[in-house]
Amino acid sequence: MAGLINIGLTGILGHQAALNTTGNNITNANTPGYSRQEVQFETQAAQRTGAGSVGTGVNVTNIRRLANEFLTQQVREDSTLFGEQEALNSELSRLDNLLGGESTGLSNALNNFFASMQNAAEDPASLPQRQLVLSEAQQVVNRFEALNQEFIQQRESVKTQMQQGAKDATTLLKSIAELNNAISESPGLAQGREPNELLDKRGENLRQLSELVSIRVTQAEGSQVNVSLSNGQSLVVGSQAAQLGTRANSEDPTSLEFTLTTGGRTLNVDEQINGGKLGGLRRFESEGLQPAFDELGRVAIALSDSVNHQHEIGMDLEGDLGRLFFSDINSEAAQRGRVVANANNAAPQNAQLAVEITDSAALAAGSWSLEFGGDGRNFELVNRATGEVVNQGRLPDPVQSEISMPGFNIRVEGGTFNAGDKYLVQPSRNAAGNIGLEVNREEDLAFASPVRAEGGDANTGDATITQGKMLNVRDPFTNSLLENFRQDGQLDPPLRVEFEQVGDDLVYNIVNADTGASVPAGAPASVFERGISNKLFSEDPRDDNYFGFQFEISGNPSPGDSFRIEYNTNGVSDNRNAEFMAALGTKNTLNNGSQSFAEGYAGLVEDIGVKTRQSQLDKDAGKTLLEQSSNQRESVSGVNLDEEAGRLIQYQAAYNASAQVMTVAQDLFNTLLQSFR
Repeated sequence: MAGLINIGLTGILGHQAALNTTGNNITNANTPGYSRQEVQFETQAAQRTGAGSVGTGVNVTNIRRLANEFLTQQVREDSTLFGEQEALNSELSRLDNLLGGESTGLSNALNNFFASMQNAAEDPASLPQRQLVLSEAQQVVNRFEALNQEFIQQRESVKTQMQQGAKDATTLLKSIAELNNAISESPGLAQGREPNELLDKRGENLRQLSELVSIRVTQAEGSQVNVSLSNGQSLVVGSQAAQLGTRANSEDPTSLEFTLTTGGRTLNVDEQINGGKLGGLRRFESEGLQPAFDELGRVAIALSDSVNHQHEIGMDLEGDLGRLFFSDINSEAAQRGRVVANANNAAPQNAQLAVEITDSAALAAGSWSLEFGGDGRNFELVNRATGEVVNQGRLPDPVQSEISMPGFNIRVEGGTFNAGDKYLVQPSRNAAGNIGLEVNREEDLAFASPVRAEGGDANTGDATITQGKMLNVRDPFTNSLLENFRQDGQLDPPLRVEFEQVGDDLVYNIVNADTGASVPAGAPASVFERGISNKLFSEDPRDDNYFGFQFEISGNPSPGDSFRIEYNTNGVSDNRNAEFMAALGTKNTLNNGSQSFAEGYAGLVEDIGVKTRQSQLDKDAGKTLLEQSSNQRESVSGVNLDEEAGRLIQYQAAYNASAQVMTVAQDLFNTLLQSFR
């Protein structure tokens, strides 16, 4: 009878364990990372009798965790991909909405500014029209500054997310290491009885870590795992965990770089942080935010440079030459602010560098790294976006020199350079935040041209002279005022063009209108060519016959005819310079004369829009892949409530039957006892 009771008891205990396991599956059906468990039964050793073997019941040999490492690894990889695309798309969408928004973008402000300039050109003496120009110009400045500030805020938001992501990753690494230790010390591990709950917790931590950064997981002794970055840099080895952190980037202090601290040693692992949320944030910064900074700054520089130049060659309402309209793009502070020394440069760190914008039309958006090698005099200029060496050479002794690039010059003014020193060159990075409006009064707007021409009263020919095209009022080599414009409100000297017949040729002389002396002194007469428009002056600043303006005469002058060129005194109704300034709105002044300001900004909006749309497609694809791999894992490890409910009934019936076996054994025993009474 005892044997029958024991058989029933093993059945009760075994199926009680099965019921508990099934109940645990059901209650953890929605627990993240939980893997379904099942009880494995094994028959007990039979009892040998003369009539054969008699069964002795059942044993529970193991409670197995249903998991497939390949599927789990696939979920981690797809989590890494989706985490990267989700972070990248989120930040790009924010940037895209900012740049393309009707109220937040730059397009409307630019259009309104040049429209107000065109309206003012129709009535150049009107103070209300001039005030509207100043108001719209200030709106342009405000939009540049607001966009730049929004970029900075988004950059700081990205940095905050990076810092928090590094902290979260460090917490997960520590937890994984602790779970490694707990698993390896788990009782029964040597007999193959794994701590299922601990394995699930570790698996979920690994999955969460893969959402932050791409990792590699390898099995180790004692059911432990080692975790490393995709390049093999260790994160977790057994029960030892490294710490992921951030610090100011040595090359660009406005950005962060990732560090890994292990065994008291801190390494820069910025280039190894790929995939996951942290990789997505890094991609956004390098592929979206920094190019947006550079491109917006390039538009700001081109706008300031073009409008400033045109305004300076005009005449204001009080008869003076125009001054700066927007901030000087080559102020000393602006030039020095375009170069950032690497924090790791060797002592004495006293190098003096500056970047001058030489041609805003040829300036490209981007940043470069100036790197020194050899004895500290050899240099290479590397495009940071492509890694291409675009300029190289050797500094002279002394080091004062210039490194020329399309659109800008790097000026080496002094100091000591060491092998390994690096300098970040950013010609346009901060320009949008530095633009400002320099004109304060309506009267200071230079809408007129400072020169004019008229024919002599005694002219008999039908020749006509243009009203002149201003080229510059400053020497492009020294930036000082040209000699003939150094007296406010005057052209010194005023000029007269005189025609005379010399043999078969009609020639003209350019003389000082007050003294009759040749200008420049000793200049020979020039032959007038009929049938074409004759330019009177050189347009090469290095030529003695360069005066900063150009006039043309066409038609048929007669000997004795003359034309006077003088300062445009009292030319308050002259709108020539205003027309030129208004025309800058559609003039191709960017990309070597292939784009207008509006088109340049539209190119930035389009570039970010394309990247945003592509990231959305990648995000959707990544989401689909993650859903597929998650569903595959769930098919193996997930809890099916219908299946578990069926098992619950099955095990309950087996439990009840085992209890009935014990009842039968008891009844038999009682019957046996009664037979001896």
